[in-house]
Amino acid sequence: MTDFADILIGLSLLIGALFTFVGSFGLLKLDMPMKRLHGPTKAGTLGIGALLMAAMIDSFLSGHGTIQHILIMAFLFVTAPISALFIAKVHIHTGTCQKPPQPTEDSQWATKAVVDTQET
Repeated sequence: MTDFADILIGLSLLIGALFTFVGSFGLLKLDMPMKRLHGPTKAGTLGIGALLMAAMIDSFLSGHGTIQHILIMAFLFVTAPISALFIAKVHIHTGTCQKPPQPTEDSQWATKAVVDTQET
């Protein structure tokens, strides 16, 4: 069982390192702020999640397992998409990115159409 666990831990570390590297590389190489959101929020989150999974497996096999790793992973998976959504909405509302597509007659695109129709 220990050999299988070591292989699983090593595989999880390798996957985590790969995804974290891809997320960091995407953050550096993409040119626009809206494009830069995808690197850290998608690949980076999966990479950190895989690294935390390796730490979790190792701590539970050594007998010192706690719930802290699970709480960190849950916090990460909840906060990364929400912060990316807020950053994207700021860029949309301030006009620092490309214009979003116009909504159809019967629906609105996020909250942009509501903001444009309000009287100030």
